[in-house]
Amino acid sequence: MANLSTRNSTVLGSDGKPFKVAMLTEEQAPPASTGVRSVWTDSIAGGLDPGKLASLLKAANEGDNNDFLILAEEMEERDGHYASVLGQRKRAVSGIEPIVTPASKDATDKEIAEAVEELIGEPHFADMIDDALDGIAKGYSAIETIWDATSDRWTPAEYIHRDPRHFQFDKRTGRQLLIREEGNADGVELNPYGWIVHRPKLKSGLTVRGGIARIAAWCFMLKAYTLQDWAAFLEVFGMPLRVGKYDDTASADEKRVLLRAVRDLGSDAAAIIPKSMEIDFIEAKGGQGNAVFGAMTEYLDKQMSKAIIGQTMTTDEGSSRSQSETHDEVRGDIKRADARQMATTVNRDLIAPFVGLNWGWDRVPPKTSFPVEDAEDIEALTTSLGTLVPLGLRVASADVNKKMGFRVPDDDEPVLQIATSNVVPGPGVERASQLPPVCPSCGERHRASSELTEDALVSEALENWEADIGPTVASILAAAKSADSYEAFLEELDTVSPNVEAMTDRLAKQMMKARGDGDIDA
Repeated sequence: MANLSTRNSTVLGSDGKPFKVAMLTEEQAPPASTGVRSVWTDSIAGGLDPGKLASLLKAANEGDNNDFLILAEEMEERDGHYASVLGQRKRAVSGIEPIVTPASKDATDKEIAEAVEELIGEPHFADMIDDALDGIAKGYSAIETIWDATSDRWTPAEYIHRDPRHFQFDKRTGRQLLIREEGNADGVELNPYGWIVHRPKLKSGLTVRGGIARIAAWCFMLKAYTLQDWAAFLEVFGMPLRVGKYDDTASADEKRVLLRAVRDLGSDAAAIIPKSMEIDFIEAKGGQGNAVFGAMTEYLDKQMSKAIIGQTMTTDEGSSRSQSETHDEVRGDIKRADARQMATTVNRDLIAPFVGLNWGWDRVPPKTSFPVEDAEDIEALTTSLGTLVPLGLRVASADVNKKMGFRVPDDDEPVLQIATSNVVPGPGVERASQLPPVCPSCGERHRASSELTEDALVSEALENWEADIGPTVASILAAAKSADSYEAFLEELDTVSPNVEAMTDRLAKQMMKARGDGDIDA
């Protein structure tokens, strides 16, 4: 591709119409120190009450979500539990290694897939995913993509996360995201191929009402009230009541000394008084209020956990391992949905423009996905395979590798295998190839001598099998020939006494040899 870094150069879009390179290589919505895209904000969380919260949520429903977004940001800074569970949900997806699937087996499609793998392997791609997942709390996240056209291929040079307050929704449908601009109440449309806009679909309806922070905001406000009341309670009941005692002869100066001492005990925990005076410490009644406030904060934290990650067992104490594993499966459903939606955004807003700008808009782009695999019980899997495969169950080795977390090795790649005879085992360790075979009769391992192996014993026993078994079947054949019906043959069998002497003698000798050889080598 030629150098297209000049502002007036043009490229073709997916509709076949040209547009200027500057729309891709220059920032469209840089912030400012003042105005509607100012980077500075006032605090909303301070002094938040039910009326104020209801008012800002109502304003957000009508399109003015500025105050709601400020509150959503402050909640992550002020509430440790909210920040923890929200971060847990984000990292559940951002920690997944994405994979790329070519559109077909065509050589060009494979080349494109390799280029996409390089693209998503860049460190700033992972940072972009973290920024995009900010939309889980606020309903949407907009990242401006600055493309680089100075090399032989269009590539993203930078991903810039923009403050969600710098955007608005169109007044007609409330769905199209627009850039706020000073003096333009209608907003400005986003440049094509220059933005990655992630809108997690946590609930049906308008995007402005979809952020998880809307639910958490009520818990945040109630928790703030609870903590304030708890602090006031501790000021009264947190320390024992200090009572100074003086006798009737105490002067005014002595009383002042005692009062000062009682007060000093509240702040300095140290005071001196005359020997004739006393100070008593009386435990304040009402300490059970701690449990009331503690239960309230714990309840609100659990509601946040349920709303954000779908469960409480892995974030709060008091659960068993089995309960946590069960609840972790519920989190898996949320994780899969977030991963699928993140993949949709990446494929639509990044991969498709990357392929279209470099290989043409008629080329089908590869699919990028964030696979979420359920945890496998490796021990149970290997036990099942060890039982079922010998019975004839056909299992693809690639499927086993995938479930165990191993990739399928290349044909010429070294792989683990049973140690060969040229490998010297450590002290007391025996190579698998040196172990004796399992005896089919007793199930134990017996070592066969070099002169008389198991195969040799079997071959020797079968050398004269016709002569050995002949006397045994002779009388049976005679009964069959003399009988004129099947019923008569069955009756004749009851009177037949087969001669098994030769066969018994042969078996006895062979068993003696096998036993003796096993005793010697064992």
